[in-house]
Amino acid sequence: MSYERELEVAREAARVAGEILKRHYEGGTKTWEKSEDNPVTLADLESDRAIAALLREAFPEDGMLSEETVSEPSRIDKQRAWIVDPMDGTKEFTQKIPEFGVSIALVDRGEPVVGVILNPAAGSEVWASKGAGTFRDGQRVHVNPCQKLEDAVVIASRTEISRNKFEPYEGWFREIRPVGSIAWKLACIASGEGDLNVSKAPKNEWDVCAGDVLVREAGGTYVDFEGAPRIYNQADPLINAFMAAGPAPLVELFCEREKARAKDEG
Repeated sequence: MSYERELEVAREAARVAGEILKRHYEGGTKTWEKSEDNPVTLADLESDRAIAALLREAFPEDGMLSEETVSEPSRIDKQRAWIVDPMDGTKEFTQKIPEFGVSIALVDRGEPVVGVILNPAAGSEVWASKGAGTFRDGQRVHVNPCQKLEDAVVIASRTEISRNKFEPYEGWFREIRPVGSIAWKLACIASGEGDLNVSKAPKNEWDVCAGDVLVREAGGTYVDFEGAPRIYNQADPLINAFMAAGPAPLVELFCEREKARAKDEG
């Protein structure tokens, strides 16, 4: 099945939302806390409204799940649902770190089939649809062919690094590189800007669904530490499992070594 029209609409929605984020990023915006250490801005809400309007007009029968909108209970009964983060990386946005982005994905029967991540501060867009490959700014991209953990550049969360989540892996990798938004981290993995993403904190579906498509279509895999992919549009969008993304052989090597390490510790 082709998702050409869905991708076209998703890219248009991402571009419109990206312009909104860029305007607030450059000119300043109102910020407050939804909960402790969980900021939201006026830019998030304006972006969310713009994306929702375009997607609902084009695909009124589809369900929708967005970080900034009350979840529609009916979405879990629908074959297709859009999973949206109008701005992943709000902390980076407020700190003027250009590592955030709009994330828009379409799920069909639980499988992510369209994904767009647009970083307006970097002026870069990464998109993919099932069976059609991943593209960054018009060029086909692929995950890196790295096969050895000791050669791998790992793209990881600044917060997780600062909380010593990667201490157990000292000496495992060539480099652990801090990058902001998880959506943007996955876009970077899909684009070959790093070999492996390892995340040891809970995520929500809207954080990672589009990035999952990008990585898959770039020839990689995105799975939990047990090797299982996520089935999306769940009633509870929280993903408690730790996750890894990259070329399948490298991800498998990491997961096997991590299981052995955890077994030795436990």
